[in-house]
Amino acid sequence: VGLGGRLDSTNVITPQLSLITNISFDHKDLLGDTLPKIAAEKAGIIKSHVPVVISERQPEVEAVFTERARAMEAPIVFASDHLSLKAAGDGFDVYRDQQVWLTDIRPELRGLYQQKNIPGVLQSVVRLKMMGYRISEEALRTGIANVVSLTGLKGRWQKLSDKPLTICDTGHNPAGIQMVVEQIKATPHRKLYMVFGVVKDKDLNDVFGLLPTDADYYFCQANIPRAMDAYDLAAKAGAAGLRGVVERDVNKALRRANEAAGPEDLIFIGGSTFVVAELENL
Repeated sequence: VGLGGRLDSTNVITPQLSLITNISFDHKDLLGDTLPKIAAEKAGIIKSHVPVVISERQPEVEAVFTERARAMEAPIVFASDHLSLKAAGDGFDVYRDQQVWLTDIRPELRGLYQQKNIPGVLQSVVRLKMMGYRISEEALRTGIANVVSLTGLKGRWQKLSDKPLTICDTGHNPAGIQMVVEQIKATPHRKLYMVFGVVKDKDLNDVFGLLPTDADYYFCQANIPRAMDAYDLAAKAGAAGLRGVVERDVNKALRRANEAAGPEDLIFIGGSTFVVAELENL
């Protein structure tokens, strides 16, 4: 869905199955300022007698989903109760109820957060097959291995170029930023350059505490009314110990980062879906 769930326009559909990924803080002005409140909005997509898969069992919110499912008489399963991924070479092995189920799964989406998303997808496939859908292992592997080329999905730990390695990602809430920072740390590089912009309704207190302090930042803004002014962002970031310069235009900011970076450096573009969407070579 687009935003939340209960009041999202896509919620007019009665699906064959619903899937809800892990819950984290985002859009608190609209969805609520606690995880249970946000989960309640997400749970609004659970329909009467329609099976629902929850990707991750989170103690803070699991009761929200189980109670909603009970009220709607909807079969519910938490994917993390049954499925887990273990890194194996360039891919993953999938364990189902602690037994190896699928080996050498290689997702085209390379973000670390796929370790949380893929179990939900696979559990959904298990449920659909129980409902009579015919989905072969080959089709499953092909879908995961080619999800970008099949769907056109972009901006999910997407490599734009080498030397310097240039990556963009649309992660924009604290949970997403944390995963991005972990992946940056795991990516070999000499110096880090961050092209970074956010929307003005974003609570930045938690985000700033996650961002690398040893990076050079180029603060920018997407060309939309919701974008936080790049100078305001730079001032707030500076107060949090992040150093950088302002270049409002996203692509100009990237060009400046490219001019400063060496071949062994890493350039990251993110902070907002809208910033990534404006990249010319996406």
